[in-house]
Amino acid sequence: MAKHIKNRNIAFTILVAIGLVGASYEAYQYHTLSTLNKQITAGKVITDDSYPYLQKYTAAYDQGNKSDYKHAVQTYSQLLDQSPSIENQAKIHFNIGNNLFVFGLIRRINEDGTLQDEARHAYTQAKIAYEQSLRLEPNDMSAKFNLSLLNSMMAKNMKAAPKEQSTMELSNLPIGLP
Repeated sequence: MAKHIKNRNIAFTILVAIGLVGASYEAYQYHTLSTLNKQITAGKVITDDSYPYLQKYTAAYDQGNKSDYKHAVQTYSQLLDQSPSIENQAKIHFNIGNNLFVFGLIRRINEDGTLQDEARHAYTQAKIAYEQSLRLEPNDMSAKFNLSLLNSMMAKNMKAAPKEQSTMELSNLPIGLP
């Protein structure tokens, strides 16, 4: 009987030790993720190489906050190459649309009231990004609102600005057919 109790005590001690190791690991993971969440909430760029997706995502977000919209769009696009979940793809497309929309807003209008080519291109790309976001997450109210706002900002007949024709003459070329 004493040997049987001793064996049970050894088994129980081993189980308690395994439980303590597991609990310690979970506490470490909780602390690590809590630190990451605090950095994200504070708007800091993640520098830990253990989380490359979060690192790139926060870098893109930071670039957008610093008005570096072209690089933010490029960085968000690189995130799509990492095969994120459908939900994250929708968020990435939404953020791409936001950066392009703001980039289009800060572009100047030509003297005749037409949009510059960069602004028109940015609006068109933003519309595509919002639509892609809505294809992935059809119930995303933020994407729906931003798309409707973008559509109201875009002129119905958004025409390209007239290009100045070159007055250069090529005098050494023969005119007409030989």
